[in-house]
This record gives sequence, C-alpha cells and structure tokens, in this order.
Amino acid sequence: MTLDETMTMLAKLGTEQNRKIYRRHGAGNVLFGVSFGELKKLVQKIKRDHPLAEQLWATGNADAQTLALMIADPQELTPSQADAWLRDISYSLLADYLSALVAQTGFALKKMSKWTKQKGELTRVCGYALASSLLRDVPDVLSDDDCRALLQRIESEIQSSANRARHSMNMTLCAIGIARPELRDEAITTARRIGPVDVDHGETSCTTPDAESYIRKAADREGKMRRRC
Repeated sequence: MTLDETMTMLAKLGTEQNRKIYRRHGAGNVLFGVSFGELKKLVQKIKRDHPLAEQLWATGNADAQTLALMIADPQELTPSQADAWLRDISYSLLADYLSALVAQTGFALKKMSKWTKQKGELTRVCGYALASSLLRDVPDVLSDDDCRALLQRIESEIQSSANRARHSMNMTLCAIGIARPELRDEAITTARRIGPVDVDHGETSCTTPDAESYIRKAADREGKMRRRC
C-alpha cells in the first residue's frame, strides 16, 4: 500500500468516539481515531514495510504513527532512528509500541540502559516498557544482575519520577517478579519498601496495580496452568 492509500484508509476507519478516548490518553488532536482491531487488520494486509512506516511516522498523525510502529522492520530500524522517533512521541501508548519494536533489535539492551537513566517522562516510560518487553518476550537477554540493577534503580527513583514513568517502572518491577521466579521474593521485598505508587491516569479507566498483589496473582495463575498440563 502507498502512503496515500494507507492514510485514506485510516481516515475512513476513524470514529469520533475513538478520537475522544485517545485524546483522554494524551494522543493530541492530530488523529483519526482508528480502533486497534482495525489497525491489526491493516497490519495483516501490509505485513512488514519499513519505508512505509517511515512515511507514516513523518505525518505526525497518532494513528499513522501507531501503525508505523506495528509494521516497521526491527532489522531495518537503526539506533539513531529509534532515538529520533522517541523524541517525536507525545503520549505513552506510542512509547509502549516503540519499546516493543526496539525489543526485537540487536541494540535493545543499550537503549534500555540509556533510556531508563534519562529523566524525561516519556523517555523513561519507553526505557522501562522496553525492559518489560524484554522480560516477557526475550527473557534470556537480561541477566539476574541486570534485573537486580533495575530493582535498585526503581526503588531509589520511582517516587521522584514523572507521573507516567512511575507506572512504567512499577510494571517493570512486576515483570521481574513474574518472569524471574528466582527473583520473585526480591521483587516483592522491593515493592514493600517502595509502598503505594500513585499515578494520575486522567479521565481514563487505567490503573496502576499494587506490585506485590499483581506478582502473586500472576504466579498463582502460572502455577495452576502448569498443574493442568
């Protein structure tokens, strides 16, 4: 599909209700309001198309940029391009999708290390979302020492970090406790020392879970599934 064809399709698929929802999540005003179900259908048609992803990103349209991150080729994404796209991001959902893309690259660990140490809200969101993606999808990339270093940084910095970054850091804490059973007790102990993590999600239904409860529930579900097999 060409850029014009894709943008025309996105415009037809957008709805006012979705525009209202995405704006509440911080997407801004340059968007069509396309559901994620429809975006996934487009991904099935387009497959991987990095040149088109670059064109879509350049439009500045939130739906086009979301689609761009879904069809971009991690083998063609460069470290400098990842940084450039991060600088363009204006809301946390795009940071989540960028992190999932970068997690598939050979430079994921370097970006995680760099971005989690930055103070900028969305840069830190992306860095910790990248850590969570690696723990979930490429678990062997992070060593136990890497995870312990993340736990230490989260404990020391989460309460003083920017709003959305606190949510992302809390979810990485949860991801460590879930993906690494051998570190589960350490993650839970860290969560207890941190205490409640307050995040303002605005006019949305999103919440930030209590890390200890979240980890324990996920571990219980995993245990039950294993016993069924």
